[in-house]
Amino acid sequence: MIERPDKKKRLSVYLDPDLMRRLADFADRRQQSRSLIAEAAIASFLSPDADERQEAAIVKRLDRIDRNVQRLERDLNIVNEAFAIFIRAWLTSIAPLPDAAQVAARAKGGERYDKFLEALGRRLARGPSLRQEVPNDG
Repeated sequence: MIERPDKKKRLSVYLDPDLMRRLADFADRRQQSRSLIAEAAIASFLSPDADERQEAAIVKRLDRIDRNVQRLERDLNIVNEAFAIFIRAWLTSIAPLPDAAQVAARAKGGERYDKFLEALGRRLARGPSLRQEVPNDG
């Protein structure tokens, strides 16, 4: 029997069960055969521009991570500044208490702290957050 040069060759591979399930799910969603999906993936992997595509994907992910880190840094700066303003205002407005009043003040402080935690919990649960209220720089 003479084999045609344009006829596809059979390849048998062993895949991890999870990878096989993902391949089957992807093929079902695309309504394509697993063989066709695997062939396209191998061709993409072996193509000369595969490295450039992979590099572009990595750069895109790194850009997204960089934006997230910048947002986190901005948010942390807002928190630090808000906390510093609060502490400065608190320290300038609180007079020292006589020894006799300190026990009652500690109890009242504990009550106020508990109420603060409740208010913070409510704020975090339903928003809007301070970050949403502060204009975005970029």
